[in-house]
Amino acid sequence: MEKLEEIIRKYALINAAKHGGQAQPGAVIGMIMSKHPEYRQDAGQVSKTAAQIVGAINKMPVDVQSKELEELGGYQEKKVEKVKGLVDLPEVEGEVVLRFAPNPSGPLHIGHARAAVLNQEYRKRYGGKLILRVEDTDPRRVDSESYQMIPEDLHWMGVKWDEEIIQSDRMEIYYEHALKLIKIGAAYMCTCPGDVFKELKDSSKSCPHRDAPVEENLKLWEKMPETDEGEMVLRVKTDIEHKNPAIRDWVAMRVVDDVHPRVGSQYRVYPMMNFSVAVDDHLMGVTHVLRGKDHLANSEKQEYLYHHMEWEVPQFIHYGRLKMDDVRLSTSQARKGIEEGTYSGWDDPRLGTIRAIARRGIQSQAIMELMMEIGVKIADSTVTWKKIYGLNRAFLEEKANRYFMVETPHPVEIKEVPEKLLGTVERPLHPDHLDRGMRSLEFNGKVYLDEKDIPAQADQVIRLMDAVNITFQDGQAQYHSEGIDEARDSKARIVQWVPMEGAVETEMVMPDASLVTGFAESTLKGVKEGEVVQLERIGFARLDQKEDGKFRFYYAHK
Repeated sequence: MEKLEEIIRKYALINAAKHGGQAQPGAVIGMIMSKHPEYRQDAGQVSKTAAQIVGAINKMPVDVQSKELEELGGYQEKKVEKVKGLVDLPEVEGEVVLRFAPNPSGPLHIGHARAAVLNQEYRKRYGGKLILRVEDTDPRRVDSESYQMIPEDLHWMGVKWDEEIIQSDRMEIYYEHALKLIKIGAAYMCTCPGDVFKELKDSSKSCPHRDAPVEENLKLWEKMPETDEGEMVLRVKTDIEHKNPAIRDWVAMRVVDDVHPRVGSQYRVYPMMNFSVAVDDHLMGVTHVLRGKDHLANSEKQEYLYHHMEWEVPQFIHYGRLKMDDVRLSTSQARKGIEEGTYSGWDDPRLGTIRAIARRGIQSQAIMELMMEIGVKIADSTVTWKKIYGLNRAFLEEKANRYFMVETPHPVEIKEVPEKLLGTVERPLHPDHLDRGMRSLEFNGKVYLDEKDIPAQADQVIRLMDAVNITFQDGQAQYHSEGIDEARDSKARIVQWVPMEGAVETEMVMPDASLVTGFAESTLKGVKEGEVVQLERIGFARLDQKEDGKFRFYYAHK
């Protein structure tokens, strides 16, 4: 028991140091049971001894406690940096190698952003390596523009990779490994029609070709490039009685009769995803694979290949599905909508693509933070625009300068404005950053107001920000008073306004792709395309285009 007493004493002194000299018996016992499970069978004795030792230590002066703890080796509390949503990777030994592996069927969408961001953050955490691998071994699912769009989307998100691989450049490597599988008896050529094999598979019955001699399989393999699509496939041997029929003897190679955008008609035999992915993950030294839980069966399929080839299986980390309110994340459905004219392109504001989100003025940091919060949990997650807007607002509040714009503009000439009040009205570009300077609005009594801001009642006062207070008599704007105090006394609404002189014609593309037209103050001419501004009382918007004196914005959110 001498060793136990020594352990209890040290933990008691550590706990006392954390709590101002008063150790907590329960916490001390918990530390012992956690770090020394061999004492769990003597829980009664541990509890009794701990109570005695803790009682004695709590009577000691704090300086005496500290001195004794130092003599026992001291204690320094570790500072653990907690990152919301991002747990440590399992089984980290040596260099961590990760990969982000999109299919080039279109640009990236917010679902892809999860994998891209998480791989990037783990790469940074462990000082590891991230591979961008474009998986284009299905010619029917390749959009040639994607080879450019995918890196562009990643650059926008701030994702950096150490190596870039395109699978269609590696066809001969897949052929070599397919040949090796055949030679070691781990794969076979199957000439069963698809419906026949499915019936056999679902009944846990072996394909008649499963036990064919290696020589016969090699002959069929050599013949495969000259055969018709669907005439034969190469299958990897698994457990023909596996509880999941999808895992039973899955297809590794098949014939595809389509021209590939990159390699043309050079090849007709293409690897299936599970085969090319497993081969590449091994050859590239991938240690951890982050993927959705819809890939659980694929991970198990690939493990069979690893075992056949006597390779070390990487760590598979599966996470839940990501859904987004009111947004289609399906690339195929988005493409169909573009082709039919429903959407204007991949950056249509109704889509969940990265380029559509970016065009609206959503900041990459907001997407990064969102994905870090969601992390790699196995539960499904639903992303709302409200959540994205909240994160984005935190970045834009500091960044975006303020300007006036009026929607559905109504021209107003204010009568009887005192001469002394006519002239230049100065407003800050940003109320919290006066060092950015002021913007000047020329006030001569002729302004545009938003139709909804014009009061219905004759005695109702409205205040033009930093200018004057007015009323409307028989539809005619009339000067009422000058100051903010009078406006408060009259319970006036404060509205933005745009001087008619020099007003900039604007149109704004809304999230539903509808257009809002209006006028904005002339100082907007100094804003560059791509900048996000805050249109006061309207919201944040990104200046997309200046053309023929007209400014086109994409609306982000309030």
